[in-house]
Amino acid sequence: MNILVTGGAGFMGSNFVRHLLSSYLEYRIVNFDKLTYAGNLENLVDVEKNPQYAFVRGDICDALAVEQTIQEYRIDAVVNYAAETHVDRSIHDPSAFLKTDVFGTYTLLEAVKKYQLKKFVQISTDEVFGSIDQGSFTEASPFRPNSPYSASKAGGDLLCRAYVETYKTPVIVTHSCNFYGPYQYPEKLIPLFITNLLEGKKVPLYGDGKNIREWIHVSDHCRAIDRILHAAASGRVYNIGTGNEISNIELTQKILALLGRGEDMIERVPDRPGHDRRYAVDYSSLTQDLDWKPEKSFAAGLRETVQWYRDHEAWWKNIKI
Repeated sequence: MNILVTGGAGFMGSNFVRHLLSSYLEYRIVNFDKLTYAGNLENLVDVEKNPQYAFVRGDICDALAVEQTIQEYRIDAVVNYAAETHVDRSIHDPSAFLKTDVFGTYTLLEAVKKYQLKKFVQISTDEVFGSIDQGSFTEASPFRPNSPYSASKAGGDLLCRAYVETYKTPVIVTHSCNFYGPYQYPEKLIPLFITNLLEGKKVPLYGDGKNIREWIHVSDHCRAIDRILHAAASGRVYNIGTGNEISNIELTQKILALLGRGEDMIERVPDRPGHDRRYAVDYSSLTQDLDWKPEKSFAAGLRETVQWYRDHEAWWKNIKI
């Protein structure tokens, strides 16, 4: 199988590229990435000489570049990791999010339809559902996005639904809880806090710190997308979760403990606009249908992630904002 991984130089995409190359030695994996600030080819230095791997620099909004790549590499399936994802950036400049997350998804769907590819997997977020005080979102929960980022992702996801219903395009949409792990760009909470503390800087904690998030290690997410790519029926939607819920203040305290620092390193900052209080997803469909479940405990995953940033100081110091 020849698979096009868009956004394959970013955190999640690069981990998935590496996962596919190590799991399926006969596959051809094409990394299609615009190389914006969060895309980094150093994430894939260990596979760049693999004959089953190829990199194409391109923008998913560029229909010609997308189609040429699909034709040249005889692509069978697309996994779309390409996205603008940082909520704070979306608040300051929504335009880039609309272009990539909505128009870019449209461009890919058109190419998948035109060349009759076997499958398109859309990587999306639980943030499209908005905030939930109790219980968990199911795949049937209505979209209620509260930030320009989540609204742009919801727009792309709804386009996917429309292409399934109108054109019978073979699309599966996934909504995942928060990711963490190696190679994550240090603007997100976990890598930002780890690297700040390694540099002797305080960590900026929004509001009262009681916002709750559910976390999944990148390795577990890669396994979930692998199962969905190979076994999910077209038109399905799957939540990807773990049940690992924790408040931001508790998470901060765990990171401080792992790095031997005290709570005097916390800097309280004003809450951001539209900050969702809690996310949680019901991922039982994924477990029941595709026999997937998370394997990495949050304690072990967080400990390993802290150690990875300790061991790869040159990587994050070269790119840190």
